[in-house]
Amino acid sequence: MPGTVLLLAASPVGKGYLVDAASVLPVLAAVSPAVLSGTETANVVELADPLEPQAVLTRLRAAAAAPGPLTLFVTGQLQLDRRQRLPHLALARTTPATVRYTAFPWHWIAEELRLRPPGTTTVLADLHADAESWDHLATGTLAVGPGVGLYGRVAPPPPRRTVAAPTYMKAVATLLRSGHRPALPLLHEQALARAEGDGGRPGIVLAVDARVPAAPDPHAAITAAAQAGRHDEAAALAGRREQEAVRAWGAASEEALHWAEVRADLAMLAGDAAGSCRVWLAVATVRLDAGQAADAPAVESAVDRAHHQWGRVEDPLRARELGLALAGLRLRVPGRRRGALDHVQRELSRLEAQV
Repeated sequence: MPGTVLLLAASPVGKGYLVDAASVLPVLAAVSPAVLSGTETANVVELADPLEPQAVLTRLRAAAAAPGPLTLFVTGQLQLDRRQRLPHLALARTTPATVRYTAFPWHWIAEELRLRPPGTTTVLADLHADAESWDHLATGTLAVGPGVGLYGRVAPPPPRRTVAAPTYMKAVATLLRSGHRPALPLLHEQALARAEGDGGRPGIVLAVDARVPAAPDPHAAITAAAQAGRHDEAAALAGRREQEAVRAWGAASEEALHWAEVRADLAMLAGDAAGSCRVWLAVATVRLDAGQAADAPAVESAVDRAHHQWGRVEDPLRARELGLALAGLRLRVPGRRRGALDHVQRELSRLEAQV
């Protein structure tokens, strides 16, 4: 089965520029797609210095939905959202004051990869942290979700007026240009040995082996059914798990909400945009009614996903019904994307004219 490779290199333009992330892309592009992926054939998608987090999300979501192995090569710099203290991958327009709106939240990676079959997904990362992110990571970590391999490093801030090089990722690319792809733990160790130190201080090594057996999580069976086109079966499996969680812990529990979110993703995979939107709206409402903040990542994510799916609803009557509910939520959860409520209201006016 063909693999999928996503090459993402991003860094800000201007004062906050810490690492020449895009310089690694020509080296990676010189490696054959099959070697990058570890499969006989592979599709490669390249994102060089993207401007908008939604553009990155769209490409990541498409890659995560593809069958077969998935490998992400991520090069760039981390900056902290000062409001929520969450690490983000800085994009071209990111400044310290606009991280929340112009950078890509790192936790979105785990959210998009959660339905991937365990052991089929790997993230290779070469990241440089600004001072705030570096201090934050001293007491935390970066996660990409269960069943996903993570290899790489996070380097400390380079000296002032210095732009660092992505030496770890360049070492990975150089090793792969030989045409041989060693086992990922070995590739990781060899790349670390070749990479030069940055700023005179040791970095944080990222090494999570996806081959470590996971609990028979039921996600694998659900994903297999969905990828085989058995969408009703997959939805029924997730629905049963959700009801079990509701009985055991309550409708507002993270366990129950997790399975509701899985159902929303399954509806999206089945091409049921209206059904997916409806579930995401319900998830957001439950979270808000349970006292979660309007800017909590899980709340914002649910409303943003509902908004995204709403845009794909073709039937005007259903779109109008869901749009009214979405507009009510957007008043409470404006989200990171400026003008989201205005967009809903404009579309509703257009739909009114149709129906």
